[in-house]
Amino acid sequence: MARQIIVTQMAVKENPATPEAAADTQTRPWSKSYPAGLSWTARFEPDVVHSLLDQAVQRYGARVCTHFEGRRLTYAEIGAMSDRAAKGLAALGVQEGIRVGLLLPNSPTYLIYYFAILKAGGTVVNFNPLYSVEEISFQITDSQTAIMVTLDLELLFKKIEPLLADGTLKRAVVGDFASLLPKLKQIGLKLTRRVRRAKLGRSSQRRRIVREHDLLANDGRFARPAIKPEAVAVLQYTGGTTGTPKGAMLSHANIFINTSQVRMWGQRPPEATDRVLGVLPLFHVFAMTTVMTFGIASGMELILMPKFEMGQTLKLIGTLRPTVMPGVPTLFQALLHHRNIESFDLSSLQFCISGGAALPMDVKRGFEKLIGGSLVEGYGLSETSPVATCNPFRSFKDSSIGLPLPGTEIAIRSLENPAQEMPIGEPGEICIAGPQVMSGYWNKPDETAAAFVGSYFRTGDVGYMDPDGFIFIVDRIKDMINSAGFKVYPRRIEDALYEHPAVAECCVVGIPDPYRGEAPKAYVRLHEDSPASAVDLMNFLRPKLSKLELPTAIELRDELPKTMIGKLSKKALRAETPG
Repeated sequence: MARQIIVTQMAVKENPATPEAAADTQTRPWSKSYPAGLSWTARFEPDVVHSLLDQAVQRYGARVCTHFEGRRLTYAEIGAMSDRAAKGLAALGVQEGIRVGLLLPNSPTYLIYYFAILKAGGTVVNFNPLYSVEEISFQITDSQTAIMVTLDLELLFKKIEPLLADGTLKRAVVGDFASLLPKLKQIGLKLTRRVRRAKLGRSSQRRRIVREHDLLANDGRFARPAIKPEAVAVLQYTGGTTGTPKGAMLSHANIFINTSQVRMWGQRPPEATDRVLGVLPLFHVFAMTTVMTFGIASGMELILMPKFEMGQTLKLIGTLRPTVMPGVPTLFQALLHHRNIESFDLSSLQFCISGGAALPMDVKRGFEKLIGGSLVEGYGLSETSPVATCNPFRSFKDSSIGLPLPGTEIAIRSLENPAQEMPIGEPGEICIAGPQVMSGYWNKPDETAAAFVGSYFRTGDVGYMDPDGFIFIVDRIKDMINSAGFKVYPRRIEDALYEHPAVAECCVVGIPDPYRGEAPKAYVRLHEDSPASAVDLMNFLRPKLSKLELPTAIELRDELPKTMIGKLSKKALRAETPG
């Protein structure tokens, strides 16, 4: 991080939120709040994303890159396998403009093929392994994915096989899951059969299947295509919380620069040998950057978990001693309130980043006390590669999503007129411009036009900025409840509920109301063995909220629905409500 980094005009052509295109930095309140040693006017030079791995192999070749189920692979080994995979993919016709899907859990295979696709000139399309066949089929068709990379696990391959049969998918590269494991675990896998393996030899679509062993049977040397940083590196599909999922076109420059921004913000010393715990799924944009590209660019050991299990997470922290852990609030809350947490040593964690949802202050303070390190809240979206803001590690503000990252511009725009900027302290739509902002949605020009006001991406989040430049989210525009003509913000109700010591998790959504049109309803999970009732919670809220904000009902549940990365799912709760 010693050299000055420069942004070329190319990197900011679509989103000119750079020092040369902006007004005097003194007019930006966040510039005076920047941590010591950092400057908002820092500039970044774009490059292709796979250069991150190439550079890491040169600098840290003998260092451990991945730790998966007890097996370690070095940067040199991951780099060599990625080169061979790239040559194999190129032989299958992968080049610029060809989209290749990844239907994979966290594993070395994900890293190898993510970078291999980019080296061959293709575009990565991330797929959620938990999706149904119908959801996968839609995304393949919409993105025009030509090849899918997956593993020979029955739970994955059974979703691909019918799509190969009906022609939705032209070809699949299937990796050997057992080869990812240490020798003893490979033997145990065969003996116990705890993990069901797909029988590819019996598949009626054998001619459309390429075995990974055959794909990698080369020397890894080939003429790499010249890829420009503005080329699309990843199609990252949004969650589809409103309407049909859309593919955010993230360029090499977007992802590469966002990785540089996150590294700069982290201010880790060059001599640090960090280990990052990859409990979040890499196919999600949050982990793609804060675990994978950030970790590789920094020469970290990536401890990869194929799925979240509380006991295994605690065990890995205790034995492998990760220093960095990105996560969502529900993860940190679950760890903090584990019944035997005092018997585990989490002190290796030096800094953790929370994103995806609001981080309750009691969780932040409790977790920091538990680990003796820092837990800060950041903010971003699929469309921003994803990180746009983050709290400083030493001078944060309660309930804030922090300050804009270097080179990132934040504007609070009127909900009625997005062209109008709101005064300091007044709420409006959070809009973002910067080199990490996508160029648009794949094959959706109308949706792209609606998502921007000038060079600023409209996030759909309502928030405000204080005089020091710290940003606070009020709520999602789509989550606002229109109650008798007044705007009710569910997050305000949720924040009030979290003040009650019995509340572990809560989620507020709007439900039909014959008198007010819409009214808030709260779904709550209490801490284990709590004697509190819904009536107790309602009485607790009465002095804190207006009559319109007071929930029309509070429903206690043993569990609340969550998304693939562990965020509470309002979409699932709305789907339960008729009308």
